[in-house]
Amino acid sequence: MSNEKRVTILCIDDNEDVCFSLKTLFQTQGWNTVTAGNVREGLAVFRQIHPQLVLIDYHMPGINGLEGVKMIRALSNTIPIIVLTIDEDQDVANAFLEAGASDFALKPIKAPDTISRIKLHLRLLEQQQSYMVDKGINRETLGLIVNFMKQQEGSITSREIAEGTGLAYQTVSRYLQYMTAQEIVHTESNYGKVGRPRQLYQLKQI
Repeated sequence: MSNEKRVTILCIDDNEDVCFSLKTLFQTQGWNTVTAGNVREGLAVFRQIHPQLVLIDYHMPGINGLEGVKMIRALSNTIPIIVLTIDEDQDVANAFLEAGASDFALKPIKAPDTISRIKLHLRLLEQQQSYMVDKGINRETLGLIVNFMKQQEGSITSREIAEGTGLAYQTVSRYLQYMTAQEIVHTESNYGKVGRPRQLYQLKQI
């Protein structure tokens, strides 16, 4: 993957306009793009071309994206899978991460965000050390968050971590849940003047 022009991306989405837009966008990066209109077709293509990354829509007729992620993950433990969705619900995000998704890109597609997410996960894949340290938790992604937090002074929010790492907010929230349960981070609530309190996170000194 040192030469990104050799990267092949599989896009699974029943919306032909979305597939066309992504294919056009990825051409600007020199990436090959193969599209599939449903999960079954996508699985067949996956077995044929062995892509370096998969984009998959959540809401599709027949087999939805969540089941599709499980099926793809059964074929590969390391392939990055980015979910295309209009949902920002954390429970939905957790379900996808439990199934093996790597990250999220919200619809409507924003070119800079989508490109940066793909490049990030291609870099992580290139390190050839990716494996699941716990269900829904990837070692390299966890390391990316930890290293970013090490560089910060004081406590920070999940939004700030998402912006600093380039990961989706839902992905960061899932990993912070894991890090809290594993007592890797301290958590505290910051009560502002109005609205809900902000949750702040800081690595424990160990």
